[in-house]
Amino acid sequence: MKPVASGAPLERSMLILYATETGTSQEVSERIAREARRRYFRARTCSMDDYDRAQLQREHLLICVCSTTGQGTEPVTMQKFWKFLLRKSHSPTLLSHIQFGVFGLGDSSYLRFNFPAKKLHKRLLQLGAQALVPRGDGDDQHYLGLDGALDPWLDNLWGTILEKWPIPEGKEIIGDDILPQASFDIQFLSDEPQPSKTNGEAPHSTTGRSHIATVLTNRRITAPDHFQDVRHVEFDTESASYEVGDVMSIQPHNLATEVQQVIDHFEWQHLSDKPFRLIQQHEDIRPPPQYPPTLTLRQILTDHLDIFGRPRRYFFELLAFFATDPLHAEKLREFGSAAGQDELYSYCHRPRRTMFEVLQDFHSAKVPLKYLFDLIPEMRPRSFSIASSPKAHPGRIHLAVAIVEYKTKMKTPRRGVCTKWMKTLEAGDKVRFNIKKGTMVLPKDPNVPLVMVGPGTGVAPMRAFIQDRIVNKATDNMLFFGCRNQDKDFLFKEEFEQHQANNELQLVTAFSRDQDHKIYVQHRIKEHAPDIYRKLCLENGVILLSGNANRMPTDVADALAQCMVDIGKMSREDAEKHLKEMTRNGRFQEECWS
Repeated sequence: MKPVASGAPLERSMLILYATETGTSQEVSERIAREARRRYFRARTCSMDDYDRAQLQREHLLICVCSTTGQGTEPVTMQKFWKFLLRKSHSPTLLSHIQFGVFGLGDSSYLRFNFPAKKLHKRLLQLGAQALVPRGDGDDQHYLGLDGALDPWLDNLWGTILEKWPIPEGKEIIGDDILPQASFDIQFLSDEPQPSKTNGEAPHSTTGRSHIATVLTNRRITAPDHFQDVRHVEFDTESASYEVGDVMSIQPHNLATEVQQVIDHFEWQHLSDKPFRLIQQHEDIRPPPQYPPTLTLRQILTDHLDIFGRPRRYFFELLAFFATDPLHAEKLREFGSAAGQDELYSYCHRPRRTMFEVLQDFHSAKVPLKYLFDLIPEMRPRSFSIASSPKAHPGRIHLAVAIVEYKTKMKTPRRGVCTKWMKTLEAGDKVRFNIKKGTMVLPKDPNVPLVMVGPGTGVAPMRAFIQDRIVNKATDNMLFFGCRNQDKDFLFKEEFEQHQANNELQLVTAFSRDQDHKIYVQHRIKEHAPDIYRKLCLENGVILLSGNANRMPTDVADALAQCMVDIGKMSREDAEKHLKEMTRNGRFQEECWS
């Protein structure tokens, strides 16, 4: 193992601002910061909205990394920063002293691919800042994920930066074969074990922005012999309020049995319940605010570290330093290199290996406890569309949760980190959560026709909207729901059929496996072309779409356009333009996920 590279005195300064919803942009910004420190920059990372914008006048080198949410909107953590940049009073030379780069994270299957990054790049130019490199567009659709665009973009960025800020005389770029200094040291406090947490206790938080919910109900609503376990989960949310269309963001736990497997693997049994504190080692790297002052290893593995999630590339780069088997170290370095990404995809991403499974495969890697916080990323909250209206169910939140479990070539089935834990929740258990704005909103006028397309668990927000509309005496509601079998996974069947019987809902179903040929929601939309054209084109109705983002949104949009061609006698080009115009003015809204 090479000696640890300690932080050298740096005069060069780089600010890396990120805007994230799920933590990915923060991970990218931390990677850029690591690479900057190897080039003797004083690199600082900060969320855009947490940054003191008055300090922009002192910056000279700025890198921005931003995600995309909903229908091309900026993340919540970017909104204040963005409003600041949009002020009309700003001089066109306000940022003329800054050189910058912008990298966006998005999904090219969406119409407004990487819109926040595109707008940010353009606005920085308008304020006089100078672009070091063209904007980078990370794409979830790339088979290597965002790394497919990030790697070449960073190569270009560093080449340009080092032309302007050469490596200090007598220095060399700190090699990637030098172990970086750990972000934190660990100080054990006593030999007294601390009690471990259970599902009945919510993890500690010091952010002041989260709430505690109590589980009331957690029951399966698909047939016992159906391959997909979908659960109806109800919470008592106490004093927390929300609006129809909002999203519940839940902080998951790892299961106690799996945490014990990690402790046993590393032979940390004697340390697992000893209290310790994290000692900061870098000026700009602080413990996450949700960490309590005193921690235990079991608590960290249960509440905070995503060790059963899928690894990113830096995991392999860092793990290679701790492998005592030369063959293990060589293979890990290959996986962590740009040249090894195809191999990494075959080994890790295609079969969906978890970080812990990689640690088990490369068992010679003996990870020092203090490096655990650099090796394993934070466990991020998972978002679920709320399936209830606060008007119909005050003080309650309902969710429709599909338990993620599927098979790959791996021996054990793949299970979602959050949903496998949620499956175990019982009445009385506590859950930490916060509320986020969804991407879909109801028309203000209850007389406006509403068309909803929600196959599978995409029906969750539609259930909330239907409940809200009915409370407001709005009955021009049309729902296209799709699933595999009428008797297996028709979610909320009795409730929707009762609404239809009460003339509060026009329900159209598509059961794809109940006949010889497959029928999906897009087929039913075409069958109801006269209704669709009348509601959307003649009566200026609104359409909401929710569900899986693979092919469904494209197929539905194609079916809608065909309705306009067949009934409205539009050209195909005019129909597609009309749909785009509906998207721009909020009459065609999507909330889809990969």
